Amino acid sequence: MSHGHRVKGPWWRGKLWQRLNNGMLPGWLVELVTRQQALVVAVHDQLQTLTKHLAAAVPAARPKGLGGLTQQLLDREVCDWTRFKNRRQVSSYLGLCPREDSSGGHRRQGAITKHGNPRLRAWLVELAWRLVRFQPQSVAVRHWQKVLADPQASAARRKKAIVAVARRLGVDLWRLATGRTTAAQLGLECLAN
Repeated sequence: MSHGHRVKGPWWRGKLWQRLNNGMLPGWLVELVTRQQALVVAVHDQLQTLTKHLAAAVPAARPKGLGGLTQQLLDREVCDWTRFKNRRQVSSYLGLCPREDSSGGHRRQGAITKHGNPRLRAWLVELAWRLVRFQPQSVAVRHWQKVLADPQASAARRKKAIVAVARRLGVDLWRLATGRTTAAQLGLECLAN
């Protein structure tokens, strides 16, 4: 790109790599890129192998909509679900609990704190959208179903609702991982691997 050539997609393999070598790029640039191509192919292959390895390590049954790779990423990022003593600690670690500005008899809650783990927060919001699609009967989704299914709801309202679902989902995953509840009690349908 710094030399004025834009290429979309995986340039390091297949037909696109052949096109780059056969006149799409000047010779001096092909020589520079060829040195990097072997390294990129090796890293890409290693990434694919590790991704398959992670996906193969998932438990036999998991909630519908929760992919094997996502579950492994969540579990590996949290490390030990048993270190949390209550749902507030889980929400705080995820950064999905609301800010609070209270004084005297007044209680005001604001936006989420975002003080927790940003990767987990992003994965849980993505997973919450999948949960809305694949498991609308779950406890986490039912409370916010009217807002999420309403085409007239504003984008801000839908975002607030999905963050609330993600917070509840994070707590539910903690409950499942520590044996405090079952998937059936949470209204989650499980699929075998």
